Amino acid sequence: MKQKTSAVIISQKEIAPGIFDMLLKTDLAKEAHAGQFVGVYPHDKSTLLPRPISICEADSENASLRLVYRVAGKGTAEFSKCSAGDSLDIIGILGNGYDIRPLLEKKIVLMGGGIGIPPMLELAKELKAHGTEAVSVLGYRDSQTFLKEDFEESSKLYIASEDGSVGTKGNVMNAMEAEGLVADIICACGPMPMLRAIKKYAAEKGIPAYISLEEHMACGVGACLGCVVKTKEIDHHSHVNNARICTDGPVFLAEDVEI
Repeated sequence: MKQKTSAVIISQKEIAPGIFDMLLKTDLAKEAHAGQFVGVYPHDKSTLLPRPISICEADSENASLRLVYRVAGKGTAEFSKCSAGDSLDIIGILGNGYDIRPLLEKKIVLMGGGIGIPPMLELAKELKAHGTEAVSVLGYRDSQTFLKEDFEESSKLYIASEDGSVGTKGNVMNAMEAEGLVADIICACGPMPMLRAIKKYAAEKGIPAYISLEEHMACGVGACLGCVVKTKEIDHHSHVNNARICTDGPVFLAEDVEI
């Protein structure tokens, strides 16, 4: 049963235009893993549904969750105005994240694009804690390379930017080609065109790719079927070839989903 609880903001700052870094005090951190997310409720009672935000870092020892999010609407705009000491209601921990067991002692390339970058940081940290240092390839619009220093502490980092202001000009696939990177397994989160390109690349190379799907969600707990993706297997809940991104995912083996 997912728990709704109150979390206290430890700190919050804007780390790039429209990108905010929030640290929350909550015992939910003790059960969080890479690729999972929480639902954050706006204070505005006319807004019934929580906003799904990926977990950037989870510190079980200090019971804190780090959420890095983009202001995209009314709810996230409200969150961005909160300060240390304020409280927010959250529900979690939600979703199925990355299983690190098949990733250990392999050549792992982590690929993040835009606001799909933050959830890859916890994965890089978990892998390093288990003795596997991944390669991270991150794609930005411009020189606003938020979380760059954090990734450098946990992985070998390569960067792509759309305008060419930093790293390889282009996207994460351009950077991977330019740097001659190879992988046994790819793990990725980002916009759909990026994930489609990664799925195609992985199929051509005959390697697994685990992708985290960014999708608009409503309930976040699998009840409303508001976030579905077509799959090879029949979903036991809906009895069709769909999976619920919020509960069956957000992480899927790329070859199992139609995107």
